[in-house]
Amino acid sequence: MNESWTSPADVWRNVVVGLTVSFVALSLGAAFGILSGRGASAGMISTGLISLVTAMMGGTRVQCSGPTAPMSVITAVVVAMAFDKLPAVAPGADPNQFINMVLLLTASLLIVMGILRLGRFISVVPNVVVSGFMNGIALLVWSSQLSKLFGGAAAGGFEGSTWTNTLVAVVTLILILLFPRIVALLPERVHLLVPPATLVALVTMTVLTQWLKLPISTTDVSGGLNSWSGLIDLVSRQLPTDWSTPLVIAALPFALQLSALCYLDTLLTSLVVDRMTGERTKQNQELIAQGAANGVVALVGGIPGAQATIRSVLVLKEGGTLRLAGVCVGLFVLAEMVLLSDLIAMIPQAVFAGILFKVGYDVFDLPPLATFVRQHLGRDASGMKVSHLEVVLIIGTTLVTYLWDLNAAVLLFTGLFHLINRVLRPQDPLADLADQTALGNLPARKF
Repeated sequence: MNESWTSPADVWRNVVVGLTVSFVALSLGAAFGILSGRGASAGMISTGLISLVTAMMGGTRVQCSGPTAPMSVITAVVVAMAFDKLPAVAPGADPNQFINMVLLLTASLLIVMGILRLGRFISVVPNVVVSGFMNGIALLVWSSQLSKLFGGAAAGGFEGSTWTNTLVAVVTLILILLFPRIVALLPERVHLLVPPATLVALVTMTVLTQWLKLPISTTDVSGGLNSWSGLIDLVSRQLPTDWSTPLVIAALPFALQLSALCYLDTLLTSLVVDRMTGERTKQNQELIAQGAANGVVALVGGIPGAQATIRSVLVLKEGGTLRLAGVCVGLFVLAEMVLLSDLIAMIPQAVFAGILFKVGYDVFDLPPLATFVRQHLGRDASGMKVSHLEVVLIIGTTLVTYLWDLNAAVLLFTGLFHLINRVLRPQDPLADLADQTALGNLPARKF
């Protein structure tokens, strides 16, 4: 759609879309903030700022960016290193400022990628590697939440009864899974009036746990943007002041990881959005916008993000047609964070664990593995084939991502895939699952 002229009705519709998606984005932002180790407030403020900056500057015209599961998992590693091992590297260094240094370096690398026009190289990463990579991220998300539920407060887990927290998380997950099935039974004309399942589960479980007065920990919203006047103080506390060589050397590997991950996360999502809109993302402009957004959140002690598939697809399905929709998502998230902080503080942390279990399920790319099993049981009639070698690449990428390092997994198995195709099997190359599996399922499955 040409944005040079839009009707008042178009503007109003996109504002409403921004308001609707903002509640989903806010709840996911809080969940990813907790997953990252920087807290719900960091996730929420990052959700608003990243969406705002990328909607205004990005190369994907109609989109929604923000914290994602893969980026949050790596941020958790950075946070753990900053508080546990940084004193040995640089005694006296501020852990939070070190984390923000990593984010600023990440932002710089993304901007350099855009300036050097490296966006076109996204096509080098094969779908089998993307599939295994997403599976590894899902395992990391699940394992982190299981440790929160069963690790005990002394080990960094949730406070309160383990079984009460687990019950709340499980019921939250069940609500998220069942609610769409219930909505499907309603007349189609009311579907657009029904809020997303994640939001319904979050509100329902918060009201229920408050009513029952369950003795479990709730969301900590301290340390974030609780008033507009506190923004300047927040920036002054978070801005890195020590750029000594040992700190930069310690931060750079993490920045390389996060920038490479943001590159993958963003440009794979842009392919999905392009299919839905019929437009073509300006990939290098999008990388520069993501760099700018991640630089901004570093100044407020936030967490990094990328273009988010589920939220971008939700904007489109709700009827978003203008950049204004993404801008409004960001503005509404920031406003809700300030105005609704007392209500957000009532949400049990276990509710976010339930949401993150669903996020892990959405991230996990099951179809290629399920197809492989069905075809060997003689039950697959789709015509799609997944070879033993493709499954090995998927499982190998998954295990290396989960047990060692996700960027090493992507580099190792991307190189192995191309080695097989060009050297070992030039006459019979791997099919790479075409668009039938990993990439084909991203619109419906990836956060």
